[in-house]
Amino acid sequence: MIVDLWNSFKKKQFQSLYLFYGKESFLLNETIRKLLTEAISEDEREFNYSVYDMEETNIETAVEDGETMPFLGERRMVVVKNPYFLTSEKKKEKVEHNLKKLEQYVENPAPFTVFVFLLPHEKIDERKKLTKQIKKAATVVEMNSFSEEETVKWIKEKAEAENVAMEKEAIDELMEKTSGNLMIIDKEMEKLCAYVGSGNKLTVEIVKQLVARSLEQNVFDLIDAVVKKKTEEAFKIFYDLLKINEEPIKILSLLTQQFRLLYQVKQLSKSGYGQDRMASSLKVHPFRIKLALKQEKQFSASELQSIIKALAETDFEIKTGKKDRQLALEFLLLKLFQQEKKQSTSGIKA
Repeated sequence: MIVDLWNSFKKKQFQSLYLFYGKESFLLNETIRKLLTEAISEDEREFNYSVYDMEETNIETAVEDGETMPFLGERRMVVVKNPYFLTSEKKKEKVEHNLKKLEQYVENPAPFTVFVFLLPHEKIDERKKLTKQIKKAATVVEMNSFSEEETVKWIKEKAEAENVAMEKEAIDELMEKTSGNLMIIDKEMEKLCAYVGSGNKLTVEIVKQLVARSLEQNVFDLIDAVVKKKTEEAFKIFYDLLKINEEPIKILSLLTQQFRLLYQVKQLSKSGYGQDRMASSLKVHPFRIKLALKQEKQFSASELQSIIKALAETDFEIKTGKKDRQLALEFLLLKLFQQEKKQSTSGIKA
């Protein structure tokens, strides 16, 4: 677990080689920040901390830096960003890299250097000789998302670090309002802990009061209102979003994403996939899968296909100027309620 990796930094348990990769930019950046905080003191960073972008600098420069003794400090930290030579991606290289030199370094890394590969890419190419070598020698961590369990553990640890007690219901409310978005959770926790102060309790009421609902959560509530045939509530949510200047086209895009997710979750559920496996397969946060599993049961697969088609038609009407953006969304909502009306005569669909 990534949280365990972060805890190893706190214990000053550093490895000579790390490979962090994945599409979750918050986790990648936060991991580097935590590692740097623990590995190199602030007054030593000017001399002992370097970052090299492989799209601009050759790997030999980074390796030579890694082999250089730290100056007035215990260790050196070298971060190699965008090492796309570890992926199968075909890129026009601006810089030529002597990978032989890197292979030699990986074989025998400097004991006084924390050498980090930072790759914002979903996958590494495990067929490559260099990738295999790094996997064997380095601590390799995939950072595409936190599991729900990891997210909850991380929230608790953030609260404990500020000496703030946090109710389980408060964590649940925060997860729901942010849809498990780590970057948003991080900012909200900073605000919430500062509000209650050290030694106090963070309650669900405080979270409800201080944390704004994300656009994604409002869209989820909008769909929920449709499912529960609450016409007035659905239109209130929609008009409230317009009042805070949310673009109708953006609302439509998120509605489309959510209904597609409901369809995908329904299909995977039929195939026997569990929540975590769905999240991994669909590359979305497990908490979004958890919410989707609650809603997909209200629709049959054919109904979801019909709704997705209606969403695509609305998108076409807006982009071709056939309908005003707001009017197009209003017609779409009415169409969704008509769909629900038909559905209610036959009950919940499998």
